[in-house]
Amino acid sequence: MNIKKYWEDLSVVHVNREDSRAYYVPYEDQQSALCNNRGGSPFYQTLNGSWKFQYHSSIKAVGDDFYDKDTNVNDWDDLIVPSCWQVKGYDQMQYSNVNYPFPCDPPFVPNENPAGVYVRDFNISDKWIEDKKADFIVFEGVNSCFYLWINGEFVGYSQGSRMPAEFDISSFVHAGKNKIAVLVLKWCDGSYLEDQDAWRYTGIFRDVYLLARDEARIKDVFVRRDFRNDFNIALLNCEIETVGTCEVKAELKSSNGLILLKSQATISGKGSLQFEISNPTLWNAELPYLYQLFIYSGDEVILINTGLVKTEVKDGVFIINGKAIKLKGVNRHDSHPELGQSIPIKHMIKDLMMMKCHNVNTIRTSHYPNDPRFLDLCDKYGFYVVDEADLECHGVSNAGDYHMLTKNPAWGISFMDRVVRLVERDKNHACIVMWSLGNESGYDINHIEMAKWIKSRDNLRLIHYEGASDRNGNKYIDCLDVYSRMYPPLEDMIKHGEDKDITKPLFICEYSHAMGNGPGDFKDYWDVINKYSKLMGGCVWEWCDHGITTTTDNGQEFIAYGGDFGDKPNDGNFCIDGLVYPDRRPHTGLLDLKKIIAPIKIEADNLGIGSIKVTNLFDFIDLSNVSLVWKIEKDGENISEGEINDLLINPQETVTFKIPYTIPTESESEYFLNISCVQKCDYTWAKKGYEITFEQFDLKVKQIDSKQDKSLPSIKTSQEGYLLIVEGFDFKHVFDMYDGSFVKISKNNVDMICSKVKFNVWRAPTDNDRNIKLQWIEEGYNTAKTHVYEASIVKSDEESVQIVVDFSVGGVIVLPILRGRATWIIDGAGEITLDLKAKVRAEIAALPRFGLQLAMPEGNEMVEYFGYGPHESYVDKCLSVKVGKYASTVDDMFENYVKPQENGSRYQTEWAIVSNEHGMGLKFIGCPEFSLNAAHYTPEDLTAALHPYELIKRKETIVNIDYKLNGIGSNSCGPQLLPKYRFDEKEFEFKVKILPVFSED
Repeated sequence: MNIKKYWEDLSVVHVNREDSRAYYVPYEDQQSALCNNRGGSPFYQTLNGSWKFQYHSSIKAVGDDFYDKDTNVNDWDDLIVPSCWQVKGYDQMQYSNVNYPFPCDPPFVPNENPAGVYVRDFNISDKWIEDKKADFIVFEGVNSCFYLWINGEFVGYSQGSRMPAEFDISSFVHAGKNKIAVLVLKWCDGSYLEDQDAWRYTGIFRDVYLLARDEARIKDVFVRRDFRNDFNIALLNCEIETVGTCEVKAELKSSNGLILLKSQATISGKGSLQFEISNPTLWNAELPYLYQLFIYSGDEVILINTGLVKTEVKDGVFIINGKAIKLKGVNRHDSHPELGQSIPIKHMIKDLMMMKCHNVNTIRTSHYPNDPRFLDLCDKYGFYVVDEADLECHGVSNAGDYHMLTKNPAWGISFMDRVVRLVERDKNHACIVMWSLGNESGYDINHIEMAKWIKSRDNLRLIHYEGASDRNGNKYIDCLDVYSRMYPPLEDMIKHGEDKDITKPLFICEYSHAMGNGPGDFKDYWDVINKYSKLMGGCVWEWCDHGITTTTDNGQEFIAYGGDFGDKPNDGNFCIDGLVYPDRRPHTGLLDLKKIIAPIKIEADNLGIGSIKVTNLFDFIDLSNVSLVWKIEKDGENISEGEINDLLINPQETVTFKIPYTIPTESESEYFLNISCVQKCDYTWAKKGYEITFEQFDLKVKQIDSKQDKSLPSIKTSQEGYLLIVEGFDFKHVFDMYDGSFVKISKNNVDMICSKVKFNVWRAPTDNDRNIKLQWIEEGYNTAKTHVYEASIVKSDEESVQIVVDFSVGGVIVLPILRGRATWIIDGAGEITLDLKAKVRAEIAALPRFGLQLAMPEGNEMVEYFGYGPHESYVDKCLSVKVGKYASTVDDMFENYVKPQENGSRYQTEWAIVSNEHGMGLKFIGCPEFSLNAAHYTPEDLTAALHPYELIKRKETIVNIDYKLNGIGSNSCGPQLLPKYRFDEKEFEFKVKILPVFSED
């Protein structure tokens, strides 16, 4: 094809592209500008819709005449713009994290460079041409580079996928029908800077539109903010750049439309308008107040929603509007399960509403600028944003030099282009508190020049870049305002917090890798963050699972990840690492995050007299819009309740309240105080009554034993070979003395188990077990079986039978994992008591779990329990659950992760009943507690499956009654599981009771 090879030319990042400017669309009047509907502007014309499309596996195959005015493209495919062509069936779906999907030979990309040709006709009205003398086309996102022709003439070229490219097409268009042609290439030298952890999408994936402008017009607007007299006076300096000479007028209005100030000037080239606001209302994420700045020129109205906010560092502390702030954030990729990276605005709003509901106040746009309307929404709804340049060259690390590109001046044009376009587009947004120089791209001169340019252009925000963290102590980091780390050990954070010589706050830009069942370390991170003023918070990796909805060959729908499309290289399910599923259902980990970052803290003061302390952790708003609802539960049943409505607690203030309840000092029952903080009115993201946070207190009533004497029926025993048969009034149990286990537990001739009871140490590895599972497998945990050394009856009379089993549990080849003695007692009620003592082999990896596993017959679908609920919980993942009495089903106990793994455990269960619909089943009683799991899959089933559709649901119910499970953590990418959560005891004792029950018992 006869075009210039700009895609491998480092000296060219664009041809004829307009200089970057602030994002805006001109309107004809105030009302249409306030509506913020671009289609409502007569100066805006969308080019979204169906285009003719032709895909080529290599640019070599693209013809020379596709952009000619007379080329017939009627037989080409139809493709919707915006879209990613991979999700539309073209090219290869591919997920890669670190590695480039092509040989690393910068700036060269494969000769077999896939290309897509887009062609369509569009009409321009006579009035448009007559009234306006300047016509522009805007591409808000094209991956990775593109060439543009209109009416057969070459217009320009651009690369840099996630930023707008605007071209002046005034001399190329005319009234009536026009023809546009766009050639998009999958790879260009810019692809070396776009190596983000994501699916590798291509195409015109964001909106395309025309703008009609006056010949003399406003080109750019920069609203600079400053403050005087301790924020009692705000100064706005509205810098305006024009083409030609313009009479510019401006009105500053309050959020409800009252005119506050006016200004006007004649501007030719560059000028400014100033406003001084007394007693201003400041913008923050809790109270996102926006002034309306209307700017008039000719017949155009430009609206800049302006928030007054100041970000700074004082004495190593991160400050917004004079107050120390903790960033409670998430990393967010553009991701849609059907549309890929083409994100509808309703989808953006859904994400933001969910974040608000879960107490998130910060978003890092990992790892590129989002759609400009996303920042409008963050301004409106209130989020602090770390706005990140479209820059990641992670793959060079595996090529031998992490700093290869950033230290090479030849790449300086490309590096600088990306930060300039970022800042110029987004500079007027109140929500942006930090600029980010990109992600995982090494650190050297090119990054330093980026930071210097930002300082010269915008002194309103801070600059962040984690890639400099491995060069601490080097003068290179002087241009950065914060230290940044990913997944740091807690001891490193503590060291930063306590070091008096450190003058910069620490931003944890990624932490608590939320992959699969997890994460399990939120509390540990936030205990440290809250303790030290120089720790400014951080962003969880990450918001959503990047799964793609697809189907198997037989039409079964499932969520796909790397490798499911035959893509090589790929990084498997490492893209399934979010707090929400692809369809935005919350993971249970998100519920834990909501609790730990809640803006209200409730503590016991003196529970004996009902006294509690409530602390308002908001930084700027009081709690007048919050009600405190309390309930007293006795053994899980509500016995009294009330509400406190006058929570007039100022920010960062603590107030003591007294709750009027009366409980006994001694009882057979357990009493809990549950407190819920709920919204008193409707908000955009949630209705009145929505729970912001909760707290639960064990009222610690002294426990007294029941005075009832148990008179139990007698039992009789018999033996048939190895089988010991124990029969009572209404039960029959059979214990296999050879295998040291029960093979039958029944009541009234109803069998409660359908295979022998066994000890179990294996769990299906979670994604956060991806490292330790290698040790588990090496030690044979996954093949472990019980070996019985001896089983003997040590007591047998009419009251009870006692059996002692000496055993070991071990895998093939290796020495036994543990050795133990299990004492089984069966009494006249049919109750089975297990008292087990075990010793674990020294210097062995932490156990996945230890407990009993039972298979109950088909039909045992009902689960009732007293313990933590209502959803899954683990030793380090139990912030969002509370003790209570819960009723569920086996299916509802199951958390169906995109990649099957350990799930559904209920931590610290006191008792549980698994039964059929008639209430016939088994009751498990902890001594003191156990972890409960009931599912239609064994751990081996879950281990073997890569996707849920590979799981074959068993008719039986598999019940695990565990003494303990290893914690969850976030070691899929983060630090190792903390010692306090590891199951690495070398000796332990496990007690549990099993009783066959009927509902009328």
